[in-house]
Amino acid sequence: MTDPALLPAAAFVVAAPLLLGAAVRDLAVRIIPNEIALGVALVGGLARVADGRLASAVIASAGVFVVTLLLWCRGWLGGGDVKLLAASVLLVSPAHVPGMLLTTAMAGSVLALLHLAMRALPARPIALAAGAGLPRRIWRAERWRIGRNAPLPYACAICAGVLLTLGGT
Repeated sequence: MTDPALLPAAAFVVAAPLLLGAAVRDLAVRIIPNEIALGVALVGGLARVADGRLASAVIASAGVFVVTLLLWCRGWLGGGDVKLLAASVLLVSPAHVPGMLLTTAMAGSVLALLHLAMRALPARPIALAAGAGLPRRIWRAERWRIGRNAPLPYACAICAGVLLTLGGT
């Protein structure tokens, strides 16, 4: 039998690279691969099987999927965000889902504020060293996207919200 106290730590260790990969990919190309969402769902499902809460976790995940699907229909979330968030619900105990969603929403607010702040900053990154090629390219790409009202890379907020929740449980 698995020690229930170890489940959040194990889920954190296994899911963190997947969530970080989703955030980086979303930041780079605004796409969250289905394989990442599937991997997160698998890790979360295994954790919920181990703690005996699979049924309630699947119900919570389905509820989040339906609500976020409605947000996708309105153009407020991307399809990858919907799948990643519903899969991420499985990572936390059903009792922690509301806190995870709130933390994710707060991280999304910070992300939105950063994007708004970037509108007022110079197009060229002043503080980046000459050899900082990748950060410089990311900066320029984000500035270009912001200027065209492109969507936020919300996987960054999902990653932050889920990892902060897992780290606090």
